[in-house]
Amino acid sequence: MSEIIHWADVIAEKILEKKDNVRIATGITPSGHIHLGNLREMLTADAVKRAIEDKGGKAEIIYVADTFDPLRRRYPFLPEKYEEFAGMPLCNIPDPDGCHGNYAEHFLEPFLRSLEVLGIRVKVKKAHEMYLGGEYNEKIIQALKNKDKIAKIIAEVSGREVDENWSPFMPLCKNCGRINSTKVMEFNEREVEYICECGYEGKNKINEGKLVWRVDWPARWGILRIDVEPFGKDHATAGGSYDTGKMISKEIFGYDPPFPIIYEWIHLKGKGAMKSSKGIVVPVNEIVETLPPEIVRYITIRVKPERHIEFDPGVGLLEIIDDFEDAYRRGDRSVQLSLVEDVVYSDVPFRHLIIVGQIANWDLKKVLEILERNGHEIDKTLRRDVERRLKYAKAWLERYAPESLKFKVKERDEIKSEFTEDEKRFLKEFASQLREDMDAERIHKLVYEVSAKVNIKPAKAFQAIYKAILDTKHGPRAGYFLKSLGVEWVKKRFAEI
Repeated sequence: MSEIIHWADVIAEKILEKKDNVRIATGITPSGHIHLGNLREMLTADAVKRAIEDKGGKAEIIYVADTFDPLRRRYPFLPEKYEEFAGMPLCNIPDPDGCHGNYAEHFLEPFLRSLEVLGIRVKVKKAHEMYLGGEYNEKIIQALKNKDKIAKIIAEVSGREVDENWSPFMPLCKNCGRINSTKVMEFNEREVEYICECGYEGKNKINEGKLVWRVDWPARWGILRIDVEPFGKDHATAGGSYDTGKMISKEIFGYDPPFPIIYEWIHLKGKGAMKSSKGIVVPVNEIVETLPPEIVRYITIRVKPERHIEFDPGVGLLEIIDDFEDAYRRGDRSVQLSLVEDVVYSDVPFRHLIIVGQIANWDLKKVLEILERNGHEIDKTLRRDVERRLKYAKAWLERYAPESLKFKVKERDEIKSEFTEDEKRFLKEFASQLREDMDAERIHKLVYEVSAKVNIKPAKAFQAIYKAILDTKHGPRAGYFLKSLGVEWVKKRFAEI
């Protein structure tokens, strides 16, 4: 059976058939928390970039931050006073928390820091700087001169009528500061005359405004010389912005559109597709603080772009990490494309670090002692790996883990649970048979053997164990848990009960 080629390699091969030195574009509007769903675009681009480079080609990623986009409305996470900023460019709106120069930077800066952690190297272009710096001037003039042709393309391709007063360019109103409420009346190669819904009439230089999205997108393909671009399925629908963009690119601006890579949404389990405006988000800067960078990358890279991802940051995430650890041992291509640095995984699963970390109260020395007790050889590789991932295990537990996975080993005088005579009899007999040389599986089986001997249901036996140690009726898998605590410690505790 032939090996399945990774999706990034398939795409890279198609691209390299046409060109071996490519520019890949990505673009995200910093209108709210830039989330894991947005990150799919960046990771898709980066996986393809790596695949191209692995095959001897060259590639770079251009990230266009759409800082000149208007704030569509006051989103639920914003104070009421932000009603007055609707329609203004994000770069001209104050930071809601007062910690950055403007609204756009507030959401953009932590995202860019996260990209560095994830090993995604990009050339950043801020849209407002591109417009005000004159990079769009030529395309703005072309669009204004061909406004009727563009309107016809949009009407034919999208199937929606375009108002006769429609303009491909939106001047920034000098009176109210809005960019989506103006209409161009006249223009020449240097300036435009416009009226605004606020009642203002004036003139702007040709760089004091922006193109509407369906024209802006194909314009930037030429300005930035873009060869490849991943984008969400909303842009790829029949009659959508990519369909109109292709025609505008060819017929108005005179160049071919980039190679498209269409990706599906990432859904937050139980809530729907991630969307900043609705507050359905897992912010990128939050998740890179919670998980190793290779796991954050693997969430997306393991799945073909055209498949949607149902993301569960709780127990479902542990299953993805299990999958990564198994794929790591096999040398899977998805893992190769996910690794950020030369990290070496030991044989300690992330799930074990969650348990051992809680037992040891996150003390590295105690964690290593427990691991050694469970049969792990403590060498430099294991020590380095455990030290690195232990902090993530703690962060994940605190931020995303269900309460059922959290526990605290109690002191004897903290145990408030009541014990029946049957439970006491089980604990006494179990302690008498527990031996230092037993491994975790043997200890787990011993629970069933002793419960049968003293005529107590296994479920009650497990409850007695957890009550005696955690003062709860549930806890981690008993064999590994008891082995980690240490046989002598367990014997002593059960004797005290």
